[in-house]
Amino acid sequence: MSVELNYRVTGEGSPLILLHGLFGSLENLGGISRRLQDQWQVHALDQRNHGSSPHTDTMDYPAMADDVLAYMDARGLEKASILGHSMGGKTAMQVALRAPQRVERIIVADIAPVTYHPRHDVVLEGLKAMDLGLIRSRQDADRALAEYVEEPGVRQFLLKNLVRVADDDDRSDHPGLYRWRLNLPVIEQCYPKLAEAPEGDGPFEGPVLFIKGADSAYIQEKHRDDIRRLFPDADLRIINGTGHWLHAEKPDSFAALCRRFLTD
Repeated sequence: MSVELNYRVTGEGSPLILLHGLFGSLENLGGISRRLQDQWQVHALDQRNHGSSPHTDTMDYPAMADDVLAYMDARGLEKASILGHSMGGKTAMQVALRAPQRVERIIVADIAPVTYHPRHDVVLEGLKAMDLGLIRSRQDADRALAEYVEEPGVRQFLLKNLVRVADDDDRSDHPGLYRWRLNLPVIEQCYPKLAEAPEGDGPFEGPVLFIKGADSAYIQEKHRDDIRRLFPDADLRIINGTGHWLHAEKPDSFAALCRRFLTD
């Protein structure tokens, strides 16, 4: 059953849907949205159990693709292009495989249509281990998470999901000063499904652009056959000097590749 996703619409032109990755929100692709909204009507979405979108008990790519299609129906979008990073890229691929007639073209940022070994166990362990009842500041949260996540930039990204409890909120479920926007229990429970490949007999015949961070291992040569089988009109571009967060590390280069592909 689909849910009504939180969204932000900016710009005018042909519709372009942006989908963030795991532990993210629509704000993560804000820099790309600002760089493209001069020519496209950008629809940035919070995926289920993330950001300000509803929490649900289930989370897999067919369900998340249905959420996107329901959003398109509600906004009167007969067809759109979709840009997705990481988990969002898999959702974009799932939409294209499930409803190819609704998709103009897709951009997949640093993810392949394959099943991955678990990569976020330590992150999940660190988020679960944080006792929000003892957290009095974001510095407290950062110190607690540092025991599990070494990179300061990754901790900063994850802690964007930590929000202060308003004075008039019901504190019964979160007795401390902070709570998670993420539906952490369901994300952990459904994580094996999020590591899986998108489903579909395929192929999606429309244009597809895969963008890889040169220093990232998410897209590899061994994935070429899976990509071609499902997306025969796929192209690959690499941004040097970037890892998995390529859209944040070199936003101008990333946006330029997107613009060139979308206007081709």
